[in-house]
Order: sequence, then C-alpha cells, then structure tokens
Amino acid sequence: MNTTFQLLPEQASTHAPQVDLLYFFLLGVAMFFTMMIAFLIVFFAIKYRRGATVDRTTTDHHAWAVEIIWMVVPLILAGVIFAWGAQLYFDANRPPAGALEVQVVGKQWMWKFQHPEGKREINELHVPLGQPVRLKMISEDVIHSMFLPAFRVKRDVLPGTYSHTWFEATRLGEYHLFCAEYCGTEHSRMKGRVIVMEPSDYQAWLSGGTPGETPLEAGRRLFEEMRCSTCHRGGSPTSRCPPLEGVYGNPVKLENGQTVVADEEYLRESILRPAAKVVAGFRPIMPPFEGQLGEEGLMQIITYIKSLAKQERAGTEP
Repeated sequence: MNTTFQLLPEQASTHAPQVDLLYFFLLGVAMFFTMMIAFLIVFFAIKYRRGATVDRTTTDHHAWAVEIIWMVVPLILAGVIFAWGAQLYFDANRPPAGALEVQVVGKQWMWKFQHPEGKREINELHVPLGQPVRLKMISEDVIHSMFLPAFRVKRDVLPGTYSHTWFEATRLGEYHLFCAEYCGTEHSRMKGRVIVMEPSDYQAWLSGGTPGETPLEAGRRLFEEMRCSTCHRGGSPTSRCPPLEGVYGNPVKLENGQTVVADEEYLRESILRPAAKVVAGFRPIMPPFEGQLGEEGLMQIITYIKSLAKQERAGTEP
C-alpha cells in the first residue's frame, strides 16, 4: 500500500483506470468552461468599464448561430457523459461468468466475509490476483456502504435486501476497506483491508488452518435442522409445500395469479415471511422464520436451494 501523498488512490483493479479517465474528463470540461467564463467576465468588465469609449448601442439582430452553439455543444457533452457513465455503470454491475462469490454481512461495526470454500474473515478479505470477485452483500442492522478506494468500488449495503458489486484486482498488496455510510457512534472504526495475493498463495491460504463449513454445507445443515425437508419433499405426493428442486431462477405462479421469478430476494422473503407470496396450489402453512435466522444463515440456506436448482438441471440433461 503506497503511503506517500497521492491526488487519487493508486489504481488496483480493472475498474480503476476507466473510472479515473471519466473523472478527469469531467474535471477537464468543468475547468474549460470555468476558465472561459472567468475570462469573458474579466474581458467584458475591462472593455465596458466606466469611461471606456466603446459602442454601447443595442441591435435588433438575433444571434441564431450563437444560441444554437450554446445549446448544441452542452447537449452533445451531456450525451457523451451520460453514455460513458452508463457504460461504466453496467460494467460495474455485470460480473463476468465464473467470478468468485464472497458472501458479505455488514454489522455494527464490522465486515464479515465468507469464501465459497468456507473460510471466514472479519474486517479482512483475501482475494486472488487477476480473478473477478463478486461480493454478495447485506446488512444485519442499518445501512452501511462498502468502499474500496483503490478498486474504485462503492456500493450501499442495505438491511433486508441483497446488493452486489465486483472487482478484479490487478496489483498485489494490501488496500483500504471502509464503510462510507454513517452507521453509528463507532462508524469510524468500521474499516478493514483487502489483501491481494498470487493465486497459488491464495489457495495455500484457503487450505491453511481449520477448515470450516462451506456455505453450501452450512445451508444443507440448517435446512435439515430447521426441518425444511419435512414439507419440501420434491416429487412426493404428500408434499405440503412447493418442491425446491429447480425452483431458483425460474418463474413461480402465485395464488393471486401473479408470476414472479424465484431469485435470491424471493427466496429470502419466502423464508422469513412465507405468507407474503403464496405459491398457487399450496396453503400458507409454513411458519415465518423472521427473527430465527441471521443474515449469514439465510445466505447459506439460499446457497443450498440454488444448488438444488443446479442438481435438477444436471439431472435432466441427456
């Protein structure tokens, strides 16, 4: 991590050069028009000062060319800035296929991370160099904001809903991690670091220490402990609740006639408040689990349900 003074944090991700280029373009446009307006103010103040012998008569001539220029030029600049910013926004919200997914829970006043292999961290995040990393985030209490200056990544982390962001580190080293949303009296202490490692070193780090449950394994265990399998027995004539095999990512018809897609938000709501969206053909007999499961447990159960969808698809392939 560079400790010398810099105008901007060092660029350590694939996003950073693109974001900085747009930033300097905006800065250049602002400086150009600021200097031009300042020059014209001074120029006309001197030219038309009191006592200056200049023509002050008015004219009925309408300067159409000037009006068209000062409307068209800003319109073109605004269009360029909008298109450029929109492209960066879409790029920042569409992680490439095969990205490493890390589950993140923000909590007063710490960041909790869990890797797909089960490794857990608090206020530290180890990632491999040159591999896209997708952060699936939610807050346990109030609004937080994940801010990684060197990666030019900032995304609000909200209670009750999932948010996502991603980055691909391009430099080895340690980089700051902050909460950029005031979240309470100890907000300033809610910080950490991202440690970028060579892929081989990252794998060695993952295998070190006591191995923990992967999110999938923990989700399967919680699924059994909460007795979810008692009612969600796919394909059984005695199933009292909708089968979960193959449900993730597919449309679900509700009792009220609407159709929704079974994404992560739908699964989360169906676990906590199952009566909110009742599946057609089933009675609302499932008890609510709100207050019984933390955000980490919910993420793990959803990971397990998503794996059931993958197993179902794999089983239907010839």
